[in-house]
Order: sequence, then C-alpha cells, then structure tokens
Amino acid sequence: MTVHPPVVGHCDELQVALGAFRASAHVTQRWGDRLAAVLGGGGRLLAAGNGGSAAQAQHLTAELVGRYRDDRPPFSAIALHADTSSTTAIANDYGVDEVFARQVRAHGRKGDVLMLLSTSGASANLLSAADAARAAGVRVWALTGRAPNPLMAGSDESLCVEAPSTATVQEIHLVAVHMICAAFDAALERGERGARAAGSAASTGRAASRERAASTGRAAGTGHAAGTGRAAGAGRAAQRKRR
Repeated sequence: MTVHPPVVGHCDELQVALGAFRASAHVTQRWGDRLAAVLGGGGRLLAAGNGGSAAQAQHLTAELVGRYRDDRPPFSAIALHADTSSTTAIANDYGVDEVFARQVRAHGRKGDVLMLLSTSGASANLLSAADAARAAGVRVWALTGRAPNPLMAGSDESLCVEAPSTATVQEIHLVAVHMICAAFDAALERGERGARAAGSAASTGRAASRERAASTGRAAGTGHAAGTGRAAGAGRAAQRKRR
C-alpha cells in the first residue's frame, strides 16, 4: 500500500482513488437513469447514512428536492436520519438498529429506491434498513468503502470505493452523488425531448388527418353538385321532349 505524506498527501490519495473510481461511471449512469424513471413515475428515493455519510445522503436528497444544476420540477426524496424526532423516538423505543428500518417500512413502497451510504459497509442500522427494504419490494443501492463488506452483500447493487482512509471514501461518495444527479437530469431531459417529439408528431398526424377529411369532403361535395347538376339537366331535357 502506498503511504502518502500528510496534508498534500491527502490530495494524492484522493487522486488515486478517483482514478480507480472513474471506471465505475457506468454504474452511476445506470442509477441516475433508473432514478429518473422511478421518481418521474411518482416513486420515491429514501437515503440514509451515519455521521459524515448521513451528510452525503442528505446532500443527495437536497439535489433532488431542490435542483442540481438547471431548474426542473422537484422530486420525492427523503433523508431518513434528518427527522430527529422520529429517529430518537425509534432509537429510544426499539433500539438504534431500527432507526432506519422502521422508517423504510413507513415510507417505502414497492418500486422505490433506498440509497445507503457507509464507509465501513458494516453499520448494523443500515443492514437492518436493507433487509426491511427488500422485504417491502424497495430496491437497495449501497455506496460503501472497500469490498467485500456486509452492506454490499445485502444490497441489490453497490459501488465500493477502494481507498485507505474514511475521509477519501466520503469524498468519492460525494463525487458519486453528483455523477448520479448529472445522469438523473440528463435522463429527464431526454424524456422531455422524446415527449415533445412525440407530441409534435401526433399534432402533425392530426393536422394531416383533418386535411384528408376536408379534401374528402370537398371531393364529395363536388361529386354531389355534379350529380345534382346532371339530374337537373336530364329533368329539363325530359320536360322539353314532353312539350
């Protein structure tokens, strides 16, 4: 293992970890795409972590309820640790291991997503939350430190950061959060462009249908007038013959 000097060495350690994490960009892309489909369809993101990871989880939900870069509609995202009254009441009545699991049972619905952030990947309350989510049909994604770890094993999908220090893992988690948000916004924009294109095509189709109907009506009117004219002419001719 490379030993980096203090202070400036922190940047060196982060650079190494970021270079390795870059290979995981396709996972954050997939998560952002999937999240756009879930939240855009009325679903919800639940997120949780402990300590610094709680701050990262809340950062993610803030980007979705607020915005990341460009203005867009808000989406449902809840940081489970942020409700201090619920978390302290649950910890007091049911134990710390239940602080997130009980909220997942309350707020999670089938098809929703639970994002769990942990530098160790071994926090008991996050493992309990993952179990509760899977039982409820909620998909579980984990951002963790080094693999293998229990949370990785207990999740549907995971991104594990290869870094020697907790601080660097947390910093890479923040990068991952922003990558997910970028993918999320891009997926929404693609969906909006597709909807506009479909609407334009449908409008053009309706206009063409109206024009065809109008042309048919004009042709029918012309035919009817010609037929009426011929009938009138024949009637006048018959009258002349009788006279």
